[in-house]
Amino acid sequence: QVQLVESGGGLVQPGGSLRLSCAASGLSLANYLIGWFRQAPGKEREAVSCITFRSGSTYYADPVRGRFTISRDITRKAVYLQMTSLKPGDTAVYYCHYGADWGQGTQVIVSS
Repeated sequence: QVQLVESGGGLVQPGGSLRLSCAASGLSLANYLIGWFRQAPGKEREAVSCITFRSGSTYYADPVRGRFTISRDITRKAVYLQMTSLKPGDTAVYYCHYGADWGQGTQVIVSS
């Protein structure tokens, strides 16, 4: 059974940083993509970033490119999202996504 567990969300001031973690279990990662999505209140869920687990190839959505960095730990089957220079517009629930599976989400609030 696939399980994705996010952590690391919280309240941060504009310009601050947070590091999200996604612990994956019950799956064979191989060359699959694993990624982060986010959903702000009243908006649709959108892709933020993803990484190919074996090769480490990455993708970033335009709004976060240059501020967010995705990485993975193959041994721990974990994916991380380092978020810097956070803006109020980054406020959302952040979800880890793999195949057809989603984590429960972790809330990020950027506010002064």
